[in-house]
Amino acid sequence: MRDYLVLAIILAGIPISFMRPYYGILFWSWVGYMNPHRLTWGIAYNFPAALVIGVSTLLGFFFTRNRTSLPRERETYLLLALWALFILTTTVALNPDDAWPQLERVSKILLMTMITMMVITTRKQLRWFLLVIALSIGYFGVKGGIFSLRGGGADRVYGPPGSFLEDNNDLGLAIVMVLPVMFFMALEESKKWFRYLLFATGLLSITTVVFTYSRGAFVGLAAVGATALLKSKRKLLGFLVIAFALVMGTSLIPDRWFARMATIGDVTEGSAAGRINAWHFAWNLASAQFPIGGGFETFTPTLFLRYAPNPLDFHAAHSIYFQMIGDQGAIGIVLFLSMLISTLWSLQRLRNRFRKVPSLQWISRYATMLQISLVGYMSSGAFLGRAYFDLAYHLIASAILLKVFARRELMAMASGDAEPAVKEIAA
Repeated sequence: MRDYLVLAIILAGIPISFMRPYYGILFWSWVGYMNPHRLTWGIAYNFPAALVIGVSTLLGFFFTRNRTSLPRERETYLLLALWALFILTTTVALNPDDAWPQLERVSKILLMTMITMMVITTRKQLRWFLLVIALSIGYFGVKGGIFSLRGGGADRVYGPPGSFLEDNNDLGLAIVMVLPVMFFMALEESKKWFRYLLFATGLLSITTVVFTYSRGAFVGLAAVGATALLKSKRKLLGFLVIAFALVMGTSLIPDRWFARMATIGDVTEGSAAGRINAWHFAWNLASAQFPIGGGFETFTPTLFLRYAPNPLDFHAAHSIYFQMIGDQGAIGIVLFLSMLISTLWSLQRLRNRFRKVPSLQWISRYATMLQISLVGYMSSGAFLGRAYFDLAYHLIASAILLKVFARRELMAMASGDAEPAVKEIAA
């Protein structure tokens, strides 16, 4: 029965996505992040849900009038430059058999990211786009949190089999990145039931992150908490809540969790030594293939024999930064870091400019929310190889849209009766 229900919803989404590409983006995000077909056991399990929704959305995009041009923002150009580099490095990739399929996957993500920026034209649409993503991932946060509390945290939490969230590290990273969205959206939600739902989802999701036993996700969770505390107006209250959570957590979390987290800074520990070996590999490969790296999927046993200090200790990248260095070289890491830093800088400027304007404070709140989410990605990503994670690009796209909306609001308000603060900002 579940198979037929999920399949019916997906099939119903095809004509809707064609007629209204914005809803297609929402459907595509729901299918891509929640993977509802992977929660079934029959005919729906292997159905190409993301493909059919994506194609119908793309076709509808060319016919709809409800779209704008691609935002001409600095971060947009950096995204396009990075995409162009991906194409270039793939043509000379050291592992072409795997590089071309990866380019296809990443190009789909970037193409849909560009379409997202052209079909989302209002604050309300951006809000629902972020909520769909947060709740799609939050579903597993709720499920994992309940599972952990019932079992006393004795077992690791994993995502649905066959999905990109199957690995405990990936699940932890994704939840860390959407936690700020859950809590910030809850604070501005007028419907009590929905506000409580978002808060409950966020709290259970924090539990899930802890019991993924992912050290990288835990680092990201700590970074998100610290950044949120620094940006909060109620720092003392936030500090007391965190202190209370730590005290309660130490009495509930099993000893083996603490034993695992204690190895985060231990460079002699097995997986840490392998991670460092992989980072040296990336650096050596990028130096030999300067300035464009080895292309997608360079972390292979064959290439480790040529470039790794310990050629027999093969490991995945375990870092978005070293993954980018190895795959895309010096140019790639410069573009990647420039894109992330530029986005954080733009969000900080929006936060500062609009936080004292009552009618436009939502821009400041959204900017803070997206900043904290990106901090979570950049912190966890230092230990997880997810440089091409679509959620990161969706957050950057959301930041670009926020800049567009802020400029539009200023132009509209400065031309009429506006608050003195708005006129001063727009001048």
